Amino acid sequence: MNDKRSLSERDICTKYITPALVQAGWNLHRQIREEVSFTKGRIIVRGKLHARGEQKRADYILYYKSNIPLAVIEAKENSCSIGAGMQQALNYADTLGVPFVFSSNGDGFLLHDRTGLAERIEQELTLDAFPSPAQLWQRYCQWKGLESIEARHTVEISYFDDGTGRTPRYYQASAINNTVEAVAKGQQRILLVMATGTGKTYTAFQ
Repeated sequence: MNDKRSLSERDICTKYITPALVQAGWNLHRQIREEVSFTKGRIIVRGKLHARGEQKRADYILYYKSNIPLAVIEAKENSCSIGAGMQQALNYADTLGVPFVFSSNGDGFLLHDRTGLAERIEQELTLDAFPSPAQLWQRYCQWKGLESIEARHTVEISYFDDGTGRTPRYYQASAINNTVEAVAKGQQRILLVMATGTGKTYTAFQ
C-alpha cells in the first residue's frame, strides 16, 4: 500500500477528499466542482509594462444548487498539517462570499464557520463526519435570515438559461444571490453598483 505522505495533492483529493464528500451526500456532478478558477488575477501596471497577478483557483467549491456556492475546500499534501490550506481558503471564501471554509490533508477536515452562529469558529472533523448538503444549507439559511419556507423556495429558484449554457461570473452570482435573498426577506429597495463591462444587463435580468 502506498504511503499516504508520499501522495501528491491531487491524489489526496481523488483518494480521500472526494470520496468523503460523496459519502456525505454531495452529488459529484451537480454539487462538487474541482480546481475552479474564478478570477483571472489583477492587472498590475508598472510604467509602460503590465502583467496579470496570480489567478485564484480553489481546489473545491461546493454548491447547494448550481448558482449557490456554500463552501470552499483547500487541499494540501499529507505531509502538511490538516489546517495548512486554511488561510488560502479563507481568502477565496471572502472573495466568493461563502460562509463555510475547509482545509484538508487527507486525514480529516478543519472547518472554519464564518456565519458567527457556530459555538466554535474552527473545529476538526474526521473524514466520515463531513456535513451533508442539507446540513450546510440549513446553516446558510439561518445565517442569511431566510426563515420561512417561501423565502427559501424563492432563493432556490434556478437562474434563467437562454440555452447558451452561460454561467455568471463569481461576482455576478454573488450580486444576484444577495439581491434575490433580499427580495425573499421582503426588502423593498435594492441598489446594485456595478462598473462598466461587468455585465449589468445579465445580472439585472436574472
